[in-house]
Amino acid sequence: MPAAESTMLELGTPAPRFRLADFDGKITGLDDLHDARGLVIAFICNHCPFVKHIRNEFARFASEYQAKGIAVVAVNSNDIQAYPEDGPKGMAEEARSAGYTFPYLLDDTQEVAKAYQAACTPDLFLFDSARQLVYRGQFDDSRPGKGAATGADLRAACDALLSGAQVSKQQKPSIGCNIKWKPGR
Repeated sequence: MPAAESTMLELGTPAPRFRLADFDGKITGLDDLHDARGLVIAFICNHCPFVKHIRNEFARFASEYQAKGIAVVAVNSNDIQAYPEDGPKGMAEEARSAGYTFPYLLDDTQEVAKAYQAACTPDLFLFDSARQLVYRGQFDDSRPGKGAATGADLRAACDALLSGAQVSKQQKPSIGCNIKWKPGR
């Protein structure tokens, strides 16, 4: 399976603003999440084997860290004309079957992915309470067919953030399927 790497947006970058609808039309924006102690933004989709590999553990991670004050949002930026299984109906089924407790938003224009310089699925970003980027990269070292997903890298970054410690700057890019860009993008 071909793999792409995240671009590793510069640490300290402010979180780009967004307002997107989920599969039911409910709007969520960056401003709606201002009270959270941290914010994880995950660029995912329904069909990518790398996302499928982490989906259950990512759902557990999200539930656990939401209870600790970390907001979690997932964004699907794939071209849903070319990949209809990634459209709202597929997103709704994915959210239900995986047990997602966070907004799963559709970036139909792909402008949010561009603003975050997201390149692959999954592509993960952690912002502090001031919405400055403190972590970007992989969920953990596991890959499809190679180890069970634990979320060790993202968990360590969130734990450091929550404890007031410095998040390690030694971060590895995420590896996954490339975002399916619309023609001409």
